[in-house]
Amino acid sequence: MLTLLRNNFGLKVLAVALAVAAWAYFHLAAAPGTTARFDQTLAVPIVVTGLKNGFQANFADKVATVVIQVPRNGQPVKPDQVQAVLDVSDLTEPGYHNVPVKIVAPDVAIKSLSPASVTLALDKLADRTVPVAIDYAGDKRGIVVDSANVSPDATTIRGVVGDLAKVDGVRVQVPIPSKPETIDEMIRPMPVDAHGAEVPDVQTSPNLVRVRVRFVGASGK
Repeated sequence: MLTLLRNNFGLKVLAVALAVAAWAYFHLAAAPGTTARFDQTLAVPIVVTGLKNGFQANFADKVATVVIQVPRNGQPVKPDQVQAVLDVSDLTEPGYHNVPVKIVAPDVAIKSLSPASVTLALDKLADRTVPVAIDYAGDKRGIVVDSANVSPDATTIRGVVGDLAKVDGVRVQVPIPSKPETIDEMIRPMPVDAHGAEVPDVQTSPNLVRVRVRFVGASGK
């Protein structure tokens, strides 16, 4: 009897292990309350909620990758049913903040989430009123300005505090014609720094002003 047991002992152990595994699969997987599941991967836009008035939030990561477990006999989850949210309702100070990504979704099991948190720059917004000046460009020899008018003559600039601090003035650029001429155009006012370069990310309101300039010859005729 002992000889029979020792004969092909390894194969017999393997056979018993396979039998136990098969029994566990058919009995436990099919047991009441046990549901087979599969993984579903979704790319979800990251949005900000709870942003207070007068603030602006900027962050680099715009999409979260979410892996959820869905019952194998259930319907796949639609991407628009899942939201990746950055809740900034508790943030009141400008600066950089690490904010966890929260998933708002139906009753599903979240298997993984990337990124789990996002570094967010919170900036305070401000605005101020600035007069609009005319910047003449071109050869001024032989041509002079007889009259000039900008309407409205001031614009409101709006942006984050750091950007507004760079604005030295608001200009409209008018090319000087080669001969006497009257210009009547709608031109975009441009916020510029002390060197005359445009300051980006600063909004102007209105975004167009009416510019009327009468150019005459240097003799005044």
